[in-house]
Amino acid sequence: MTADPFASSGQIWNFKFLSHNQLNGFGGMGEGMSIQIAKDGRRIMWLAHESAPKNFTGVDVTDPRNPKIVAQTDLPHGQMRSNSLEVVGDIMAVAYQTLKPGMQPAGFELFDISVPESPRSISFFDASGPRSRGVHQLWFVDGRYIHMAAGAADFLPRNQKDDQCYRIIDIGNLTAPREVGRWWIPGIAEGDAEPPIPRHIPPAAEDVGFRAHNTNVYPQRPDRAYLGYIDGGMIILDIADMSRPKMVSRWDNSPPFKGFTHTVLPLFDRDLFIVTDEAVREDGSDLPKLTWIVDGRDETNPVPISTLPAPAADLFGRSDRRIGVHNLHENVPLPTSWQSDQVVIGTFFGAGLRAFDIANPYQPREIASFVPPAPALSDKDSISLNDVFVDERGIVYTVDRFSGGLYTLEMEF
Repeated sequence: MTADPFASSGQIWNFKFLSHNQLNGFGGMGEGMSIQIAKDGRRIMWLAHESAPKNFTGVDVTDPRNPKIVAQTDLPHGQMRSNSLEVVGDIMAVAYQTLKPGMQPAGFELFDISVPESPRSISFFDASGPRSRGVHQLWFVDGRYIHMAAGAADFLPRNQKDDQCYRIIDIGNLTAPREVGRWWIPGIAEGDAEPPIPRHIPPAAEDVGFRAHNTNVYPQRPDRAYLGYIDGGMIILDIADMSRPKMVSRWDNSPPFKGFTHTVLPLFDRDLFIVTDEAVREDGSDLPKLTWIVDGRDETNPVPISTLPAPAADLFGRSDRRIGVHNLHENVPLPTSWQSDQVVIGTFFGAGLRAFDIANPYQPREIASFVPPAPALSDKDSISLNDVFVDERGIVYTVDRFSGGLYTLEMEF
């Protein structure tokens, strides 16, 4: 299903287009992209869907010019989504988040994908509850622990917008995952000794919730968790004792900016953090949403030093959809992932895919972009690229939030 995405409109600069697959017409993709090397040597890209009816899709990308679907599964019902997944070896963890609190199933499911065409359920971890929507995002890279942004039956936020805390789950026994630790900003939950946390007040900022989003833990610092905490900003936790996470520092830029800190990418050898604030308003009213470069030489006092160049709000003359930053390639610490602390690649919804040279962190510069036109199956007027993953071969994979499916590219920079 490869066609020229630039036949009518769109742009490409310093990327080489390889292929496009609309995933059987179910191309609305979430934030879960992970590669498995199957026992027969095939390279399978596993993708989480942004919304029902599909759960996840497996695509053989051994030849990135000719991707082939090998598996596509359905969700239990239409009032939920998977959105996030990770693969280690032949084990895949898939997050389930429901539309409203109190619904089920809400949690995560472990699958045996040793036969990619026939994913087999191993176990389900229940994260449902009266104020829980389940698991929005999970991080699973070491084969033992899942770090996730999730609710719980016994986590009762004072404000429903704060319904996802940071939870650590031990899956050493694949059939019986168990929680070993959790953390939230003090004052968020009922029963906290601390007073309720002050809310962001529009229009100075947006009250989109003090809750965990990305929960990244890297082998370079296994005693640290790097959280994007939405209205809570960037948070660094000491998890040397996983049963008692402790805050090391918190950097928050809003107000005056408008919140929704999404991803924290540490660049360990350079003492830097790359931090994104997600654009969430379709009309662009929360712009600018920026990608920050933060000096992390003193982890107790992170200091912003620059931002990546932001795409123009009137890109291609259209401003009726999100065009701010969302996800980054996160240097996932697995053999199938490209690693770089000199180049940052991210998705910008309607502004497509963009790459930046950060060799000089005080003067980052854009070096590549990819903005395909609106997909044939879309009722939107533009693309909305949602996530990106780069494999160790340098092949770039990016997905559309609504219906466009999977695009594969090569870097030419």
